[in-house]
Amino acid sequence: MENSFTRYTDSSAVFPSFPIVQHNCLGSWDVFVSLFHSFTTLPHPPLLVAIQDPPSRRSVLPSFRGFMSFAPPPPGRPCVAIYVSRTLNQHLSCLTVFHGSSDMLSVDVFSPEGLFGSPHRSLRVTSVCLLRTNSPPYRSVLPDRLFSFFSYPHLVLADFNLHHPLADPCCSLSEREFTMSTRYFDAAFEAPYHLLNTPGVYTRFPFDTVSRPSVLDLAFANTALSSFVSSWDTPLPSTGSDQVPCVITLNPPAIMLPPPTPHWALLDLEAVGKALDTFTTLPCPARPTANSMSRWFDISSTRLTSLLTSHAPSKRPCPRSKPWWSPRLSPLRREYHKFARVSRLNPSPLNWRNVRSSRRTYFKTIASAKKAHWSDFLSSATPRSLWTAKRFAFGRPAQRFPNLPGASDPAEVAETLLDHFCPSKPPPPPLLRLARYEDYTPLTSEEVSRALSKSSNTSAPGPDHIPYSVWKSVHRIKPSLLPSLLDPLLAHGFHPPSLKKALGIVLDKLGKPSYHSPSSFRVIVLLRTLSKILERVVASRLTAQATICSLIHPLQCGSFPGRSTADAALVLQHNVECFHHLRYKVSTLFLDVKGGFDNVESPALLSLLRRKGSARTWSSGSVLSSGTAPAA
Repeated sequence: MENSFTRYTDSSAVFPSFPIVQHNCLGSWDVFVSLFHSFTTLPHPPLLVAIQDPPSRRSVLPSFRGFMSFAPPPPGRPCVAIYVSRTLNQHLSCLTVFHGSSDMLSVDVFSPEGLFGSPHRSLRVTSVCLLRTNSPPYRSVLPDRLFSFFSYPHLVLADFNLHHPLADPCCSLSEREFTMSTRYFDAAFEAPYHLLNTPGVYTRFPFDTVSRPSVLDLAFANTALSSFVSSWDTPLPSTGSDQVPCVITLNPPAIMLPPPTPHWALLDLEAVGKALDTFTTLPCPARPTANSMSRWFDISSTRLTSLLTSHAPSKRPCPRSKPWWSPRLSPLRREYHKFARVSRLNPSPLNWRNVRSSRRTYFKTIASAKKAHWSDFLSSATPRSLWTAKRFAFGRPAQRFPNLPGASDPAEVAETLLDHFCPSKPPPPPLLRLARYEDYTPLTSEEVSRALSKSSNTSAPGPDHIPYSVWKSVHRIKPSLLPSLLDPLLAHGFHPPSLKKALGIVLDKLGKPSYHSPSSFRVIVLLRTLSKILERVVASRLTAQATICSLIHPLQCGSFPGRSTADAALVLQHNVECFHHLRYKVSTLFLDVKGGFDNVESPALLSLLRRKGSARTWSSGSVLSSGTAPAA
């Protein structure tokens, strides 16, 4: 059977080509919108868009659906920006590289198996806008800094604001300008870099009728990349800027398709019910060790998850999938593309009228479908989904990638983040034999039902990709199955290593002055849903034990059933009013212990629970180890 996790696709299967667009937007939002809407005229949408002089408001770039934007960090208005296609970011890793100034930005694209069918695992694309200065070389970026030697492919896209005969053979230059531009061209050829522009093809058309067209937007590729460049052209229409967009097309990158995942919404519950009737959990070892218990649980849980997966169709998520898409649009799209193909072969007036008519009908139907989907979404909005509606309506700030010192590729970034958020700790002493607790109360199906009732179906699952809705269906069909799988773990106070593995989603914290430190990010840890069910059962039992043994302060509100933030606010208000009645002045001090829960010593906590008379229903095995893998 073919392993989907190691199956690689032909380059043309996902990316028929690797288009990169370069353009100067003159700081205009209208030019920006016109540029991105003009991509529909290209055979394939661009994967990277390098913009010089982008529009911005309070250092925030405009957003466009399907792209992530990156710009040099404040202070100062960004002079360059790079937009990365979400399709590209889904298949390959992308990291931003800042150069300490607002006029230069790079994006590194990584592939573990190499790019363009070569051993090179990374590609760097640099966007530069040379600003005028009053000191030599009278431009903001030095030639040696711009054209550095790289052993891997490097593409430089720059608005030079300089003329040179190699790019524009018909231009007449002063001796000063020729000397300035020659410094950059000499540095490029010594590195060596190759000019991709077609000589004499103008990239700037002045608004006035006196000045002649010229070539200011230049593209250079180093030796490692030049053999993979397919073309350089200016095929896009005018965007309202005095400079035209340039399209650099690279060879398709060799990439790995993401593995298909089960489509749990289409799970065949009737077939699952019949299969679960004959499904039984393997007997637990009579005198288990840590290894034998882990092996038993892994085999039993794998048998169950394999059964569920076999009755769910596979899907491979695609960023082009739209929730508003309707069956009416598919035949209209086919009709529009059919007329477009015919008109390209035979550009007659009748064929062009058919193209315009089908295109108008197709896009009007798309607009109607989007409007109807948005109206349905708002009409069925809940208090939880209101924030989602606000994000859709107002957009979100540009996502920032970790740009950490000393981390030059995704593996090093992941290692740095893990060392910061999950520092290594000495392992606990090995358990030679697991003893069953004498005072243990067997796990019941009612406890599992209560744990599942507090779990949201929309919660993101962990490495197993099984949501809570599937376990709710399984428990409803066969209530004794999950207790038989989890009860031996509780009875022996053991948490298997397979339940400690998690996915870490790295998110940036808003408003940070710099994103060069791991502390400017936060990690959302996604555990397996089976592990979360087990944790909820244990938390419920510990809460009951702590209440019986008076281990919880009577005013404790957080993480306690029946009490909420409103109760804490009422207690604080009551205390303040009592002191005011006694004519005291009241001050309130709020403390937040950073990383308090993550740094609790489990042996000390267990010892304290035993001294207070709590039943032994858990062990240090419940502490999550650093088995977290960062995910994009």
